[in-house]
Amino acid sequence: MRWSLVTLLILSCLTSGIQAQEPPANLTAAERGYWFILNKPYLIPDFDNETFENLWQSWPVEERHRIESLPPEVRREEIFSYYGLTNRPGESSEKPLQYVVNENGQYYMNCFSCHGGEVAGRVIPGLPNSNYALQSLTDDVRTTKLRIGKPLSSRDLSSIFFPMGGSNGTTNAVMFGVALESYRDHDMNLLSFRSPPKLVHHDMEAPPWWHFKKRKYLYIDGFVEKDYRALIPFVLIRENDREQLDEWESDFKDIYAYLESIEAPKYPFNIDADLARAGELVFDNNCAECHGTYGKTDTYPQRTIPIEEIGTDPVRLQALSREHRANYGKSWLSHYGARKVKEDPGGYVAPPLDGIWASAPYFHNGSVPTLEGVLSLEKRPEVWKKESLEYDTNAVGITFSAFDHIPDEITAPALRRRYFDTSKSGKSNTGHDYPEMISQDDKKALLEYLKTL
Repeated sequence: MRWSLVTLLILSCLTSGIQAQEPPANLTAAERGYWFILNKPYLIPDFDNETFENLWQSWPVEERHRIESLPPEVRREEIFSYYGLTNRPGESSEKPLQYVVNENGQYYMNCFSCHGGEVAGRVIPGLPNSNYALQSLTDDVRTTKLRIGKPLSSRDLSSIFFPMGGSNGTTNAVMFGVALESYRDHDMNLLSFRSPPKLVHHDMEAPPWWHFKKRKYLYIDGFVEKDYRALIPFVLIRENDREQLDEWESDFKDIYAYLESIEAPKYPFNIDADLARAGELVFDNNCAECHGTYGKTDTYPQRTIPIEEIGTDPVRLQALSREHRANYGKSWLSHYGARKVKEDPGGYVAPPLDGIWASAPYFHNGSVPTLEGVLSLEKRPEVWKKESLEYDTNAVGITFSAFDHIPDEITAPALRRRYFDTSKSGKSNTGHDYPEMISQDDKKALLEYLKTL
């Protein structure tokens, strides 16, 4: 009964504010795709500008006191930072990269919420947003609306029961898709009733979008053949009927073209060229079989590693049932089976490593804060907390503090979500222990080489 209520709340959305918008003429398909993500809403509004500007009053008391005397423009910057939002690169507007903002000051979540972040002082569309505090933002929006007398949306209500993400930088996005798809028939018509799906809530880090061009199959388990319709499940809210999806197909073809166009960012700091050359040999002898080769003749095998071999957290693999995958393969989303679906992938796909320096934390669940930790099990903290936006050039990744457990004095949920606890379900940092056979000197060289990709 509970999940019936939750899923109905997810699917019953407000209709206000959705407007038809078209990009300027003479843009390429990829440029239109980028424009659509930034400027065209495909979901309902999450909040308006008045709600946004008052969010800080819902923060834990110590955080409120820290910013209550700040000027409004500085306070707005603090709100951005608190929730992991960034300015839009190349724009002077106050609109965040992660939200479409219309002329009425309504904010609609877009794809860059999870796939647009900041690293080494640079905002990069397509970068996993390792700072995004989605659960905290959702909770604070609901509390703020109640306090200032704004109506609640279905998302405000459903998130009371449906977790958005257990730690900052990760989200429960896979289950969003499962819930929304399960209340559609194979033609994507909304069903009046269907038994609730099995929901195995777990957190995932978003993959870098510059890997998209190399992949033939999508997601960490590679179960869906790449196609523009595979980008659509997250807009399957109730208001977006089949007719609306047909109207938007050309938009998503352009968004697909944009994803295909994205290049990995180059490492912005100094690299020891001699050490990196030595590391390339280590990589070719130990890593290339799964992760491919890089340089003038790139290769990428897209190899699925059985879960028993890779040993990383299995919850993501187990969360999608064979029935869910098979249903996807029979539906409009896969062109009724014209695009292949793997019903039992059996493991995780070794990802490409282009731009790996930028995409910390690592593993599909974001459990390892640095590449040094990927290469050395003893460098993987049990509990860790990002301490700043400063980039660690030695360990290659996030500047963090390590803990045995979340400190007892940290009681506010929003503050506890700043800690990544690898003992929690779906958050294990074990597995991928292949580098254990590599010497310390070779690991140092390999780490330097990975900066060059």
